[in-house]
Amino acid sequence: MTKPQTEDKARLRDAATILLVRRGPDGPSVLMGMRGAAAAFMPSKYVFPGGAVDADDALVPLAAPLGAACAGRIAADAPAGLATALAAAAVRELWEETGLMLGVPGQWPGAVPPDWAGFAATGNLPSAAPLTFVFRAITPPGRPRRFDARFFLADAADVLGDPDDFSLACDELSHLHWVPITTARRLNLPFITEVVLAEVAALLEISGDTIATPESVPFFDNSGADSTFRRLA
Repeated sequence: MTKPQTEDKARLRDAATILLVRRGPDGPSVLMGMRGAAAAFMPSKYVFPGGAVDADDALVPLAAPLGAACAGRIAADAPAGLATALAAAAVRELWEETGLMLGVPGQWPGAVPPDWAGFAATGNLPSAAPLTFVFRAITPPGRPRRFDARFFLADAADVLGDPDDFSLACDELSHLHWVPITTARRLNLPFITEVVLAEVAALLEISGDTIATPESVPFFDNSGADSTFRRLA
């Protein structure tokens, strides 16, 4: 009898991470939460909301697409449709892990994917318009989970409802709170999170009160035996 194949959890998977930024009189803060101590990937670390792309993410009816410049930069070395799926995944992960929503009022056309049922039940459609692609990193070999992660920046002003209301969040992240970017590195962070924070802090300083599309996006490529760094034009 042939045994059923088990999922290779260490295979490289596309993933989306979202940095939600809120501006205040003391400077910008970013939303972070702590992963559980028993988590296989980055246990007990403070991270941004995010996770792997689901198959249904590519089918989600976005009320507004990802900006053309960001979508084009992702599509330059990605399969067709992946930019849309990544943007949808970023919105979904934010909703699942924090209970916060990037969307607009509207009814879903056709059947709603199971992972989006809770979102759709609110009477809103997801929107990728607030997202800006700012970073890419591939997890090094040998880790229990590996991701080709794209990081998106978004302004908390685009959240529907109260950005301090995490009552609808799942339990994947604990201690959800807004962390001043100037002090975030005092937390227990993964190395790549520290790097992304530094990049975003510099971008926000240049952008001022708006989030500008960066001239290039940093890419930490650990897909092979040797780590490389380059910038995506």
